[in-house]
Amino acid sequence: MIKIINPFTSFLPHLDLHGETYSTMKYKIDEFIKDNYLMGKEKIVIIHGRSGNVLKKETPKFLKSNKFVKKYYIDSDNDGQTIVELIKRD
Repeated sequence: MIKIINPFTSFLPHLDLHGETYSTMKYKIDEFIKDNYLMGKEKIVIIHGRSGNVLKKETPKFLKSNKFVKKYYIDSDNDGQTIVELIKRD
């Protein structure tokens, strides 16, 4: 399998959810977002995989309810990851 590396997102912090269960993914997403918000990051990447599995379906639900998320979208060059824009820290 060929791993696609997007040069425009490769420098961003990444969270890889492969192998995670539904019960742990929300915690990992929330902590990853909070940590990066506190460090002043503006964009992060969450890798959930390409298939229509639970990780890909549930990730947007968790992002929608997170107070630090400004917007999020599937990477146009790699549909196995979501780019998340965080609100600016005061």
